[in-house]
Amino acid sequence: MRTIMRQRDPYNAFLDHDPAEVPHAPEGPLAGLTLAIKDIYEVAAQRTGGGNPQKLAEAVSASRTAPAVQALLDAGARFVGRTQTDELTFSLMGQNAHYPHPVNPAAPDRVTGGSSSGSAAAVAGGLADIALGSDTGGSIRAPASFCGLVGLRTSHGAISLEGAMPLAPSLDTFGWFARDIGTYEKVAEVLLGPTAEMAPRPFRLAVLDDLLLSPAEAAEHTRMVEQISTAVGSPEAARPLLHSIDDLYWCFRKIQSYEAWAVHGPWISAADRKLGPGVRERFEFGSTIDEATFASETARRNDFRDAFAQMLGDDGILVMPTVPGAAPLKDAGFEDLQAYRERALRLLCLSGLSGFPQITLPLGTVEGAPFGISLLGPAGSDMALIGMGRAILGKEG
Repeated sequence: MRTIMRQRDPYNAFLDHDPAEVPHAPEGPLAGLTLAIKDIYEVAAQRTGGGNPQKLAEAVSASRTAPAVQALLDAGARFVGRTQTDELTFSLMGQNAHYPHPVNPAAPDRVTGGSSSGSAAAVAGGLADIALGSDTGGSIRAPASFCGLVGLRTSHGAISLEGAMPLAPSLDTFGWFARDIGTYEKVAEVLLGPTAEMAPRPFRLAVLDDLLLSPAEAAEHTRMVEQISTAVGSPEAARPLLHSIDDLYWCFRKIQSYEAWAVHGPWISAADRKLGPGVRERFEFGSTIDEATFASETARRNDFRDAFAQMLGDDGILVMPTVPGAAPLKDAGFEDLQAYRERALRLLCLSGLSGFPQITLPLGTVEGAPFGISLLGPAGSDMALIGMGRAILGKEG
């Protein structure tokens, strides 16, 4: 299987290690669908590298498969390979310094996004029907938008992360990609179970729309909102958030970085891990955050979550840009990529800090590249958001 996968992987989506067979049920709701797995999830008899060659070299083969992954195999999905991840999942662009960068099949001159880079490339390129990822700061939503896919950041804690390499536990969530909403919903029914749909009360926040990159993105976003309105209603303007977007961005950054250093700092400090640019600086930033700062930002987060929950209620849906625009060009300079990342995180941090689910739908195109739009709902509304996605995308989705 390893040789076949290498020959049919023009997108650098898959890793070439541990080709152990992975059994799956012959029948089930996912029978006939292929499954790729981000290299942070344990798979029995395989090692997990987490995007770092030294971590892979030190890893031992897993004794069992992560429960959420096993549930998909038991539902009939067939494993076809492990996919690339950005280093220790601490990046948003899909450019791991240690491996050939995955190619964005929908826009080859642009990045795939990360950290679930290989998974997004595999699905967008037709190499897998389903590919698993994770979302801490946007690692499902950004690649899905960049590559023209459906992607959901699930409610925090809704799907078990047992057997997954953590980054920032209070922010980490399980996720997956699919090209169409029907396949996406089948996976969700296995992992989340069916729930009742809801009549949405959509709204928008001007401060989020202001983060779009240019008039071209703004015009396409307006068109996508109009398309969504036919299915869920026209969004009303909402009152401003309790905290500024800049404050929420820094709250997210500090909490994520503090927790990431708590998880990986001891391993990083034990030797020269040759971390790639950007990743190294983010961990270094995490090492400077003290407990008092973490506690203060956690209190800010709790205040935001409580106020945001009140704003959403049981049926509120925030209609918003997933990211500021199409994926950055892959040959953009480091500073340009960082600037895009910081702008994107101001959009992506709302779901992360609140723990509420957010789905991105592949409705738009800017400069010939995919550009997604998102629906963010209250805690536990994951299946309702997917149902809305089905109504919006229709049979073509």
